[in-house]
Amino acid sequence: MNRYTSLFVVALMLFFDLKGQENAKTGWNFGVLPAISFDSDLGFQYGGLVNFFDYGDGARYPVYNHSLYFELSRFTKGSGIYRFYYDSDRLLKGLNVTTDLSYIPEQAYDFYGFNGFESVYNKVWENDAHEDYRTRMFYKMQQNLFRFKTDIQGAIAQGNFRWIAGFNLLNFRIGSVDVDKLNRGKKDADKLPPVSEQPGLYEKYINWGLISQNEANGGFIPEIKAGLVYDTRDNRPNPMRGIWTEAVLVGVPEFLGAESGFTKISITHRQYFTLIPDDLSFAYRLGWQQTLSGHVPFYYQSQIVTSVMSGASSTGLGGARSLRGVKRNRIVGDGMVFGNFEMRWKPVYFHLFDQAFYLGVNSFLDVGQITSLIEVESRLPQIAEDVTDYFRFGAEDWHMSYGLGIRVAMNRNFILAVDYGRAVDSQDGNSGVYVGLNYLF
Repeated sequence: MNRYTSLFVVALMLFFDLKGQENAKTGWNFGVLPAISFDSDLGFQYGGLVNFFDYGDGARYPVYNHSLYFELSRFTKGSGIYRFYYDSDRLLKGLNVTTDLSYIPEQAYDFYGFNGFESVYNKVWENDAHEDYRTRMFYKMQQNLFRFKTDIQGAIAQGNFRWIAGFNLLNFRIGSVDVDKLNRGKKDADKLPPVSEQPGLYEKYINWGLISQNEANGGFIPEIKAGLVYDTRDNRPNPMRGIWTEAVLVGVPEFLGAESGFTKISITHRQYFTLIPDDLSFAYRLGWQQTLSGHVPFYYQSQIVTSVMSGASSTGLGGARSLRGVKRNRIVGDGMVFGNFEMRWKPVYFHLFDQAFYLGVNSFLDVGQITSLIEVESRLPQIAEDVTDYFRFGAEDWHMSYGLGIRVAMNRNFILAVDYGRAVDSQDGNSGVYVGLNYLF
């Protein structure tokens, strides 16, 4: 989906000064981007985003005192992003505070089943050229997510270790895709069969009992988060050297209103190496996430637990925030491992409108696999339908993708990102183009 593409093209065509020297910024600065695109399933996107940075007296530049991010965009067929994000290490003395308040309604949210390759992906059932949304939406469901997250980090003994604490509220509303709305205006739309006669994978999982009736329509997830971070990065938006490692434990207790209690652990290690000072670096991220206890509702299984969010969503495996080029949420299980490996080059620095920019290029390899499967085979009822069209038990293996990306950074903090990734196995899809903000990690 080509979000923000229009301003990206304009920025690259403007005149710039390669010999300009970067000066420390003071006070408030901001970056603005329009959100204009068209998606054949979701319609025309309109809206925009703005990110304000307060550098104070400039003594810590490019480190900022406060960052306020606002995004408001909609699609003409009902989906949208409404988000406020705040990040500061000066709001409370000695603490780093991040707050995210978002409402993200999606008319067509990806659902490819459980356990990666054990769930068969049939691209015939997702034919983009088909006029009937009953077919085009086979691997989709409707999801409306309300999210409020507040996370706090504090230093331990003035060193590189930090503690993490957070309280996050997520409310999921799940249902079938409103195909009548998406088909509105199409020829003979009123003659299409109802969902009950031509169900998608989400409806089939409900009929088979793999998604319980209690979970089918979503639910409330109150998270309590605690963890430990070791951080020696020299720059948060795009480090050239250092280590960023974290262990995060999430508990969802029933006494706070959750329909099902559970705990998960996530351990993520990131490391950055300078190959050419200021210009070329190698970075990698290794992650492991595992359910420790309880039953995790299906609508939460795609969430990737992390200490801080770098985008509007943190889901996977598969998609813009994990395995680029692989279908979003293609790899969902009770436990998973993943890795991202990137070469990052900054070949061009320039000044424009009294702001300091650089152009970055990166190549990447992404991998991931389910390590703890969601039990499916023993739960399938004895039904007349041939389930071999949908399951291939024992097939889970490594999922891989690779690709290239471009970054345009303003004052080192506001970073426009464009990535193109290709999946190695056709069961993971073909390719994907992702336009958004920030480096992946």
